[in-house]
Amino acid sequence: MKKRYLLAAFLMAEFSQTFAQKTEQIKLITLDPGHFHAALVQKNMFPNVSSEVKVYAPQGKDLDMHLARINGYNTRAQNPTAWKEILYTSPDFFEKMVQEKVGNVVVMAGNNKKKTEYIKKAIDAGFNVLADKPMVIDPQNFDMLKAAFESAKKQGVLLYDIMTERSEITTMLQREFSMDASVFGTLQKGTPDNPAVTKESVHHFWKYVSGSVLTRPAWFMDVAQQGEGIVDVNTHLVDLIQWECFPEQIIDYKKEIKVNSAKRWATDMTLAQFKDITQLEQFPDYLKKDVKGDVLKVYSNGEINYTIRGVHAKASVTWAYKAPEGGGDTHYSIMRGTKSNLVIRQGAEQKYQPVLYIEPAKNAPDFEQKLTKAVEKVAQKFPGISIQKNDKGWALVIPDKYKDGHEAHFGLVAQRYMQYLKDGKLPVWEVPNMLAKYYTTTEALKLAQKSK
Repeated sequence: MKKRYLLAAFLMAEFSQTFAQKTEQIKLITLDPGHFHAALVQKNMFPNVSSEVKVYAPQGKDLDMHLARINGYNTRAQNPTAWKEILYTSPDFFEKMVQEKVGNVVVMAGNNKKKTEYIKKAIDAGFNVLADKPMVIDPQNFDMLKAAFESAKKQGVLLYDIMTERSEITTMLQREFSMDASVFGTLQKGTPDNPAVTKESVHHFWKYVSGSVLTRPAWFMDVAQQGEGIVDVNTHLVDLIQWECFPEQIIDYKKEIKVNSAKRWATDMTLAQFKDITQLEQFPDYLKKDVKGDVLKVYSNGEINYTIRGVHAKASVTWAYKAPEGGGDTHYSIMRGTKSNLVIRQGAEQKYQPVLYIEPAKNAPDFEQKLTKAVEKVAQKFPGISIQKNDKGWALVIPDKYKDGHEAHFGLVAQRYMQYLKDGKLPVWEVPNMLAKYYTTTEALKLAQKSK
């Protein structure tokens, strides 16, 4: 372990100074922005980032919606942005981007069919890349992603994916308390039927974004272009399992990860529902392979059961069409420790807002006293947090100032990435752990497709 850490540190240090010296101002490039996440990166302005953004994309509805979102940020009443979008929309948009090289950071959030290829070619051309998840959607392209990271090391550029869920406050606090042995103890190993860590995410096709109903591109429902749920949203869950259970530690996917079982299943979507979120009258031809009768079968759901360093973990994602009244996307997470369980619930009882519960084991003496001290310690980093007793243990009371919402997390990820650019390096564990994450999701997809 120590040798791997030192080697990674050496390789990062080898090019960090060169990168920092040659980067004076960050100039963003947006490549084919088919997903609303591309716009959320620009929801606010950043110091030392040029207001001019070159956009390389084909003409069409995806580009129109992206520009409309940026315009909305530029014209809002409070804290308007001042982005200047400069367009290139000819069919050779990718080749033109490489040829012109007018920026140094390429933001990718859109159709995932060619994303891994675009990442590799952009890195080879000397661009830094900030990519929305997933970086890869099929096992066949995992080696291409590995090659992209190897190329990034040689080119002295940074490849990073947008992991917004690390900025969600209950997840951050779950991680903090899991590192306090007096309260959490040590992480259990678990079993296949009762994993030590479980993360479940429920998402919805119909949703509000930036104050209006989100219009989704039709290809979002095509798993050949968006990716199946098991390799898409599950990317976040697998990332959090690594980030929380083994904080800032390098994971060797070749030796320390084993996918034991995986499954996939479809969400049914009627033509009327499809019309409502795409504004299209019919299913496009590329979706007809997934249409049974008058219903579109979207394989947006998936579950992964695996071990990481001998710890049993489960990550699962489910997509419903629309959330119940007053609800939205939800997250459930449990980390089982020898002294307590740390549980995030976000159901009707919690009014669809995430709440972190700390539930002690039966054999945990003086637990309340130890928890009080632990809360005081964590409150030095997150002032204002407190606990409230309930029949199972305690709920964490979190001030509203920390509940900034999913959209704000894109800006936080961008800020972290920009600091890495300034430093000229990523943390030594990030690259190996990104590879470990995508190995887990793509291997799970391979297994799930075999297990029909």
